[in-house]
Amino acid sequence: MKMSNMLISTLREVPAEAEIDSHKLMLRAGMIRKMAAGVYNYMPLGLKVLKKVEDIIREEMNAAGAQEFLASAIIPAELWQESGRWDAYGAEMFRLKDRGERDFCLGPTHEEVFTDIARNEIKSYKQLPLNLYQIQTKYRDERRPRFGVMRSREFVMKDAYSFDKDQVGLDLAYDKMHDAYVKIFNRCGLDAKCVAADSGAIGGSNSAEFMVKSEVGEDDVVFCSDCNYAANIEKASSPAEKELKQEFKEINKVETPNVKTIDELVKFFGTNEKKFAKTILFNADGKIVAVMARGDREINEVKVSNAIGEVINLELASSEDVKKATGAEIGFAGPIGIKVDMLLVDEEVANMYNFIVGANETGYHINNVNYGRDFEGIIGDYRNVNEGEKCPVCGGKVAIARGTEVGHIFKLGTKYSEAMNAKFIDEDGKEKPFIMGCYGIGVTRTMASIIEQHHDENGIVWPLAVAPYHVSVIPVNVKDEEQVRIANEIYEQLTSVGIEVLLDDRNERAGVKFKDSELMGIPMRITVGKKISDREIEFKLRDGEMEVIKIEDVYNIIKGEFEKSNIKLK
Repeated sequence: MKMSNMLISTLREVPAEAEIDSHKLMLRAGMIRKMAAGVYNYMPLGLKVLKKVEDIIREEMNAAGAQEFLASAIIPAELWQESGRWDAYGAEMFRLKDRGERDFCLGPTHEEVFTDIARNEIKSYKQLPLNLYQIQTKYRDERRPRFGVMRSREFVMKDAYSFDKDQVGLDLAYDKMHDAYVKIFNRCGLDAKCVAADSGAIGGSNSAEFMVKSEVGEDDVVFCSDCNYAANIEKASSPAEKELKQEFKEINKVETPNVKTIDELVKFFGTNEKKFAKTILFNADGKIVAVMARGDREINEVKVSNAIGEVINLELASSEDVKKATGAEIGFAGPIGIKVDMLLVDEEVANMYNFIVGANETGYHINNVNYGRDFEGIIGDYRNVNEGEKCPVCGGKVAIARGTEVGHIFKLGTKYSEAMNAKFIDEDGKEKPFIMGCYGIGVTRTMASIIEQHHDENGIVWPLAVAPYHVSVIPVNVKDEEQVRIANEIYEQLTSVGIEVLLDDRNERAGVKFKDSELMGIPMRITVGKKISDREIEFKLRDGEMEVIKIEDVYNIIKGEFEKSNIKLK
């Protein structure tokens, strides 16, 4: 492609709206343009990269035995009502009505649609296993879209759904998708790590995320350096600390005027945070739930939601709700005599002795409280893992890093097939629900994540496999007929063998052309200048040093770079 014919406009200044490197560089390189908050148009250069990521995904999904399909983005409410998610999905769903007042949504995900296809098209076990996938735009009305295409209201996603007759089949499908995802992200040049994850609104028995480390990631990832354990903070666990056994002491109520927070209580009692058990109240879809954790711990709301089950909205209880449940102001809640629908007790609290809790009376706390003697509740893991705690697998120390999710694989089981009566006839002539899996990749997010991992102070450094163009050819002086002729010959030669070339034939200074080539991240640059009289040109890798080469060596040198990247020329 000749740049004089292209719609492209690079920016020298960083747009004020951009917060992270990928957002800044996609705007500056002319890859995207904002239309509204969280909604972007993909310009020709950006679309080329997006399509290359899609092609890699498509190739690996096809190789894994999946079949491509395309569902409608407009979904009738009836399907979501069958699964029970029409109300459960919440405010992120774009909802609309047709002229007949029939409810629809713009698809945020497509479990219901694919389940509907399966129940209508698959009748017998002989048609199983089956894996269908699509690459399509999804819509989610994010409360706070940010970071460009990392968290937007409209994004491209690859979602696949497997249908099997039994758990063994699902396990095989899940493993195939895991392996396909590893290949996809490797080919895209992404360092992505598979971590255990919570299934969230999608549901199912088991799931894993593919995360890329990022300082601006929206998730905390817990990982062990001594073994392969890794998990999203929402799912991560660590062995509960246990106190040495003590004799129960007699409880006593202590006046604590205006002493509410853990820090204030530590000073007041002259002890440490581990001697306290805090009680936090939540409103879970109208149910008031109390959760207890040790004083130095943070409560994990995802674990709490999972323990309650089928929670649409979990939020801190209001001061009025706290007053009704405890009879006290906020800051004095405790488990003894509390009036709630459910009391969840973190396992560490159950293993504490003679600890301090709120007295459910303003200005008072109770000392020497013990689980089992003074109160009871539902014991479980409701806390966040902290840096340096023990790994649940090998006992080594865990670390925590920020990460961005680029892929997610789920074992759905029969969650949707049972709810939507999606069944097949098995070998015994009996009806059975499909055993399902779900496998997603954020295509636009993958594109942005590649930039996050591959850039420098001059711009993007695209891996060869996803670069919009492989080579930029730059004649230094477009008024020099010989430079222009040689540049065009190189352009034609490389293009004829399937190499994608960007010929910068603009009447601009060479420095401007070099800066644009680096900003756009073109992997290789050929400069045609005064040395052509000696049959020499300059060759430079985007992240390498410039070298002088012979014109006749151009193809072999570029071919060698393709071979290093394990990419076959067409």
